[in-house]
Amino acid sequence: MWGVVVVGGWAGAQVRGALKTRHERRLEREAVVERRQQALEAARRPPEPVCGCTHHLAKHDKQGKCHEDVEAPVEWDADRKPVRFASRPCTCQQYVGPQPLPTLYAQELTDLD
Repeated sequence: MWGVVVVGGWAGAQVRGALKTRHERRLEREAVVERRQQALEAARRPPEPVCGCTHHLAKHDKQGKCHEDVEAPVEWDADRKPVRFASRPCTCQQYVGPQPLPTLYAQELTDLD
């Protein structure tokens, strides 16, 4: 009788452990598939035209000067942490982000009619 209880308890613990391990491995596989899918989607997107100053290409003029305002600290506390901020022009001197490819329209070479 004791043997059945001991073996039954041991077998139950083994089954629970195996199911838990199986579940954890399945979650890991799903996470890998999710990361792979996100990486593929990111690879398909063209690069965002964002400068080193974190502003978009649209905020820069033809010469590359940035025309966006930024929040700059103007007052600090005793621990040298900023307390007050003021709006100032961005100090970026030239756009350094990726250059977008030009959009071209090419007419069909052959007439299928």
